[in-house]
Amino acid sequence: MTDSTDADELANASARGDLRVVQMLLQSGVNVNQRNTYGRTPLQVMKLGYPAIAVELLRANANPNEQDISLGVTIAHDAAREGFLETLMVLTENGADVNLQDHRGNLPLHLAAREGHLDIVRHLIDLTIDPLVRNKEGGKAVPFLPVCTAGNILSSSSCGSPQ
Repeated sequence: MTDSTDADELANASARGDLRVVQMLLQSGVNVNQRNTYGRTPLQVMKLGYPAIAVELLRANANPNEQDISLGVTIAHDAAREGFLETLMVLTENGADVNLQDHRGNLPLHLAAREGHLDIVRHLIDLTIDPLVRNKEGGKAVPFLPVCTAGNILSSSSCGSPQ
């Protein structure tokens, strides 16, 4: 059994990208899915540019589909939005569901396209069940047009017209 101090230590080490401390804490039995003082898991706060941290946390059975309480985003949303392809690949290879929508209806694919991360769009396009799913901008369903224009990844025939 771990306490909140252990959870904070693991989350902090993950956020710093301190692989040695992450490994040590996991080996000592710290619960990889316990939330820190701020309600976030170590995987949710990990330093995105350090895929080795993701590997260690996932090996210890971290849940890659844990959604942030306030925004509904997962670590896959964060990696896609920020452009961390290698980390996103580790996540998707270890069970991250890229079809989970955040509270605004965005998939990781929406966020990658919006930010212009074409390498990530290419990675996600085949993993996404419905790449033309609509999000909820302004309270209305909005066609997901950015992916239709992002580097011509989808042919124009597969992009629907706005409704």
